[in-house]
Amino acid sequence: MNGPPIAPPRPETAVRPSAMPPIVVVMGVAGCGKSSVGQTLALALGHGFIEGDAHHPPANIAKMSSGIPLNDQDRDGWLGTLAGFIAEADREGRGLVVACSALKRRYRDRLRGGCGRVVFLHLHGDKALIASRMGGRTAHFMPTALLDSQFADLEMPEADEAVLSYEVTLPAAVIVADAHARLTGGNELNARGPAGGQDNGGSAADLDIGGSAAGRKA
Repeated sequence: MNGPPIAPPRPETAVRPSAMPPIVVVMGVAGCGKSSVGQTLALALGHGFIEGDAHHPPANIAKMSSGIPLNDQDRDGWLGTLAGFIAEADREGRGLVVACSALKRRYRDRLRGGCGRVVFLHLHGDKALIASRMGGRTAHFMPTALLDSQFADLEMPEADEAVLSYEVTLPAAVIVADAHARLTGGNELNARGPAGGQDNGGSAADLDIGGSAAGRKA
C-alpha cells in the first residue's frame, strides 16, 4: 500500500452519544469520497452539510488547478472559515457535517477549537486506487498530480483524537450506516466486519460525543 500505514484493528468500544448532536468532519486526501459520504451522512443525521472545497478563495483554486500544492499559509484563511462554521454550530447546539481534508494535526486542532462535539471521520486507502478515482472526476479543480503532496501532508489521527476511520474500498452506504449507528447510539456493526469502523485504525474507543475523547489533552 502506498501512503502512511494503517494500524491493525483493535477491539471495538461503543461510542457514547450525548443529548447534543455531533459535529462531524469527513477528512482525508483528495479523491477519497469526502463529499459523497459527507452529504449522505448529513442527510441520515438530519444535519446541515458544508462542502469545504466551496470555501477555498479563488487564489487557492487557481493554484491547485495549476498543479501547485497549497501550503500552510494558503490554507490558513480557509481553515478559519470552516472553523467559524463549526464554532457557530456549537454555539447554537446544532449538528453539522463538514467535508474537509484536515490533513495535519494542527489543521484538525484549528477546526475543533474548543468544541468537544467534533468527531473526525477519516476515509483512507491505497494511493493508486484513490488516484484512479480522481482520474475519473470531470468537475473538480484538484488534479491527480497533487495526490502525492496530499499523502505527504497527511498526518494520521492520533490516539487522543476523536475519530472513526474507514477504508475507501467500502461502499459509501456501508460507511454511512456504520458511522450513523456509532454517532447516534444505534446498533453497531462488527468492527472486524465489512464496515470496519475504527479509531485511529482500531476502534471508536471512548468516543464521547458532546465531551471529548478519553485521554485527550485539555
